[in-house]
Order: sequence, then C-alpha cells, then structure tokens
Amino acid sequence: MSDLPHCETLLLSLEAGVLHITLNRPDSRNAMSLAMVEELRAVLAAVNDELDVRAIVLRGTGGHFCAGGDIKDMATARAQGEQAYRELNRAFGSLLEEAQRAPQVLVAVLEGAVLGGGFGLACVSDIAIARQEAQFGLPETSLGILPAQIAPFVVGRIGLTQARRLALTAARFNGAEAARLGLVHFCEASSEALERRLEETLAQIRQCAPQANAATKALLLATETENLGSLLDHAAGQFAEAVLGAEGSEGTLAFVQKRAPKWAQ
Repeated sequence: MSDLPHCETLLLSLEAGVLHITLNRPDSRNAMSLAMVEELRAVLAAVNDELDVRAIVLRGTGGHFCAGGDIKDMATARAQGEQAYRELNRAFGSLLEEAQRAPQVLVAVLEGAVLGGGFGLACVSDIAIARQEAQFGLPETSLGILPAQIAPFVVGRIGLTQARRLALTAARFNGAEAARLGLVHFCEASSEALERRLEETLAQIRQCAPQANAATKALLLATETENLGSLLDHAAGQFAEAVLGAEGSEGTLAFVQKRAPKWAQ
C-alpha cells in the first residue's frame, strides 16, 4: 500500500490489515486541533483505495478519546475574523463526512472524555465500543456556541428527539446511557473487557470480504438519501457484479468446499 503520511498529532500502526489511529494530544485530552483534523483527513485519503486495510480503529491516548475543539485554534481564528471560524468549523465537518464514507469498517474505542467533536467522531463510526465510565456530552450550547457540524451526524445516529434533548441541555452521561441511546454498541466495565471486545469485533470483520463490506457500507449509507426504487435498481446491479466477481466466486467455492474463504485466513 502507499505510505502513510507523517503525523504530529496522531500515532499510526498497521497490523494484520487493521490501521490503528490514536489521537495523541494527551495534555489537552486529545482536543481536536486544525492540525489533527488535517492529519486525520490525510490518513483517511491515503487508505481510501487500500482494501488490504480491512478496518480502522480510532481511539485516544491518556485515558481520553477526544474532549472537543481546541481552544487555541479558536483564539487564533478570533484574531482572523469570521471567515476563519467558518473555515475551521467546516474543515471538521469535512472530516466527519470523509470518515463516515471510508470504505473500511471504522471502529471507535471510547474512553474518558467523548465531548463535542469527539462525540461527532463517535457518531460516524460503524462500531463503537465504550468504557462504562466514559463521559459523553454536547457542551457547545453551555459555551454559547452550537454543534454546527456535529448536529446532522448526531441526529442520524440517535434520532432527532434524543439529539434535541442532549444538545439543548448539554447533559453529560456515561457509557451505559450511550448504549441505551444507540450511540455505542458495546459498553464494557474494564479495560480488559474493552480490549477483548475490540479483538472479537476485529475477528468478526476479518470474516467478511473487504470489497463486499465496502459496497455494503455505501449501500446502507445511501438509504438515508436516495430514492428507494433507484437505490434498489442500483443494488441489484451491484449484487449481480458481486456474485460474478472474485469475492463472490471465492465465497461460493469456499462454502461448497467447507473451508474458510481466502480473506478470512
């Protein structure tokens, strides 16, 4: 695969088809600086066409996932005027769009602070695993601002009714409540249980064909925006291509021969 970009705010590790991305600004609880946004976007772009990368695991250092936007960046933008704020905010929205569309399975491991921008990143993950004592929240309105880029992804994740409650109260809640809301899929009581759940999840992902997973993810996301009839027409064509393609042929043969397909070995 192509080389990963050099990063100052991220730790990168590629192991057995899984790209581990660790937000690495522990002194600020991994607050999302513009540099981190740009580096995350560059890493996602670098692996976008690399189906050998089966999954992306996103987590943070220092016991926290991400505590939201970086105050220093906001202070710099204030000195530059309204357009700087607009560009700073929209860059994060672009990151969320690109992360949600990534062809790989995006797994978020959520510990400590999962606030503001960190909350948004959790909402675009395909699979979210949280520690029970993690602290989730949308604090923007308590700071006199709004969750501008995050809001559509929060609504898509947990629905308009719950999104309104959380955004308009800035309420904090733990991993158990996040699971009840459907924000996360798993809530674990210990670090050991969290790591076991992650390994189990990655093992399940490796059972699935990478091209089929990428196409299925795109199909599921398209259900939110496309007309049903045209969506089903397009999906029928994709199904026929998949059945006749390399993965479909290998999967069928492996089933008949009662063995694991090549991508699962």
